Amino acid sequence: MTAGALEGLRVLDLSTLFAAPQIAAVLGDLGADVVKVEPPQGDPLRSMGAQRDGRSLMWAFAARNKRALTLDLDNQIGRDLLHRLVDRVDVLVENFPTTTLERWHCTYDQLAARNDRLVMVSVSCYGASGPYRDRPGAGTLAEGFGGLANMIGEPDGPPMLPSVALGDTVTAMAGVIGALAACYRRDVGGGRGQHVDVSMYEPILQLLAGTVVTYDRGASPPRRTGSRVPGGVPRNVYRTGDGQWVVVSGTTDAQVARLLPMIGRDFPEDRARFGRSAARLAVADELDGLVADWIAARDRDDVIEAFLDARIPAAPVNDLPAILDDPQVAARSSLVRVDDDELGPLTMPAPTPRLSATPGRIRATGPKLGAHTDEVLREWLDLGSEDVDDLRRAGAV
Repeated sequence: MTAGALEGLRVLDLSTLFAAPQIAAVLGDLGADVVKVEPPQGDPLRSMGAQRDGRSLMWAFAARNKRALTLDLDNQIGRDLLHRLVDRVDVLVENFPTTTLERWHCTYDQLAARNDRLVMVSVSCYGASGPYRDRPGAGTLAEGFGGLANMIGEPDGPPMLPSVALGDTVTAMAGVIGALAACYRRDVGGGRGQHVDVSMYEPILQLLAGTVVTYDRGASPPRRTGSRVPGGVPRNVYRTGDGQWVVVSGTTDAQVARLLPMIGRDFPEDRARFGRSAARLAVADELDGLVADWIAARDRDDVIEAFLDARIPAAPVNDLPAILDDPQVAARSSLVRVDDDELGPLTMPAPTPRLSATPGRIRATGPKLGAHTDEVLREWLDLGSEDVDDLRRAGAV
């Protein structure tokens, strides 16, 4: 089996719930040795969300490629064990309040004093500085606070939250980037780690970058535009004649030049009206309506074929069953089946992005509580069976 790109990287996942644990999971996809530290009663995610036979499906996903270790960090011996583990790791991921970290003697300054190579990734809703730094939060709050909910929905409708955990997932991707950048700088530029401060609302702001850049303070604030964008047309979700839906994004002058003959509007007055971006934006509703009418008179597959023949990006709006059956998804194994000892086969998104020489892979689903406690303490701290038994009697693990 090909070694992972991050083989040899040791990661301690001290975090809980969904956003921060995904950082460690992605590092695990790429080959890192990830140890998940849980309290003796287990991570709350184990009992949240959809269940199968009493086990959380989200836990199986978010704790993939991790080994499970229990530690009671309110027990002095348990804290001492954690500190010893920190001495041996490259990356630590956490999302606890500062007061909790102080109680555990686990602030970045305290842990870096023990291991100056440590890269500590801290996730919070508002970040480690500023007047809101101590406020609780989650991906949902970040989506609202960061302005995303205000930009989702129809123009005359209410703001909407996405139906998926978008805030959590973009936060995780930001955390992965930060962790890898800090590890690279440490390994090639001086040997010291650093603190990676990941707020949940700032990755949301990255999603809104185009809106932020084009806004002038004092002007009317940008508003929801449904599935359209202010700076380009046609770009929308359109209903086809057979009751299906397609998405089209053909906003360049060259694309519109190929679109007009396709919809029967390739006359001099049409080219003058729609051929240049500034001109067609002034009559965006008209062009969007013409495209919608043309699409509404045809079946979905014919619509997509026509747009692709004209080299204009178009795709079906897939539901999950359609995604599972799509030949592109199948050809790339974009969704993979992973066996769980108790849950049976599970379908999960394959690791992304794809590396040609050291591809990521999902080696295991989320483990049982404490499944690897003995193994990790033996491998990382050279403890024997009797030592671990003593720790159990002391209530530390």
